[in-house]
Amino acid sequence: MKFLFRLLLCSLVAFSAGCATQPTPTPAASTAPTAKPAPTPLLLISIDGYRADYIERGLSPTLTGLAKEGVRATGMQPSFPSLTFPNHYSIVTGLRPDHHGIVNNTMLDPALGRFSLGDRNAVSDGRWWNQGTPLWETAGHHGLRSATMFWPGSEADIRGRHPDFWKPYDGNVTPAQRVDQVLAWLDLPAGERPSFLTLYFDDVDHAGHTYGPDSAQVEQALRDTDAALARLVQGLAQRQLLDRINLIVLSDHGMASVPPNNSVMLDKVIPLTRVELVSLGVLAGMNPTPGHDFAKIEQQLERPQRHMTCWDKTRVPARLLYGSNARVPQLLCLADVGWRITTSGYVAKKNGNLSLGEHGYDNAAPQMQALFVAHGPAFRQGAMLPSFPNVDVYPLMAHLLDLPAAANDGDYQAVKDMLKPEAQ
Repeated sequence: MKFLFRLLLCSLVAFSAGCATQPTPTPAASTAPTAKPAPTPLLLISIDGYRADYIERGLSPTLTGLAKEGVRATGMQPSFPSLTFPNHYSIVTGLRPDHHGIVNNTMLDPALGRFSLGDRNAVSDGRWWNQGTPLWETAGHHGLRSATMFWPGSEADIRGRHPDFWKPYDGNVTPAQRVDQVLAWLDLPAGERPSFLTLYFDDVDHAGHTYGPDSAQVEQALRDTDAALARLVQGLAQRQLLDRINLIVLSDHGMASVPPNNSVMLDKVIPLTRVELVSLGVLAGMNPTPGHDFAKIEQQLERPQRHMTCWDKTRVPARLLYGSNARVPQLLCLADVGWRITTSGYVAKKNGNLSLGEHGYDNAAPQMQALFVAHGPAFRQGAMLPSFPNVDVYPLMAHLLDLPAAANDGDYQAVKDMLKPEAQ
């Protein structure tokens, strides 16, 4: 613990004490049974787009301190596709995207229509999310309170339940304000205080997309986010909670550099009038358009292509564990690492100003590997573990909260050794 305290004074300079805590909404109505004694609190922290090797850059001293006094994995493998919404929901449900239904950041459902992460109506519609059971739902059913400071799925009314405390996403809320809100929830009286909390940071991901993973802007985002973590650590220490709360700090995916000219122009490969285009980017998806010979389009795309590989959803490589969900488009094209799939029209609309960093690639790619660090009374100290799939985090968290895990794709046995023997 001494290592972390030495970091606090210098790393907190980046944030003023005047950052305001947003008012907390009225807790959601609870139909939970009589509560059992609260377990050790668990705080799940996501640093969106924090590639596994970023921690080696020496720009995250607070995170490094948590890892030295806790557990760190060499990496954590995202679920395919290595995109934000699918992986955040995999972490809190233990299900791969094919099973929880959030198969992309942009989707099409025959009954619900179109989903995109910027569409507030879709994001808050529980029908998109109800193929999985997030941990906050299980917690509520067993008498535990939960609070989410921005987490995909937490804005939706899933089977009639939200977290007890939650916030609609607002990118203008600073990292310091996000930390202060979590600390405010931990300050609630014992009967109201959440046992499971989440916290979400996105500056690293935004900088990686706009400027590329090797940019000065990513380095600054790493410093800023670590300063927010230092604010959190100091706040926990002041409340005498740092040794009495389990922290899991992770990311949803990594980031790869994509030069401006590394674009596969889909409209140069097939006539787009013959398909219904569902998504572009690293993973492009298409469905048949009535009246056109879709089989011919499939045959054309499934031939070897430069800088991308295409499959009918029934022929996606088995190791990707993807393609069975009805929301997965019939035809998929995956860009090679360092490339994007787009159209001439989109490039013209953006005036050639395309993202210089991307994710969504093959989840085995080194550039896609995510962060995992854990710290707290349940975790071993100074342990370095091999990489593991991110769906294993869910049964680990259910165990820490003494909750029965919903059906999931994770494996508690694969991660239990990061816990002290008495906590296993």
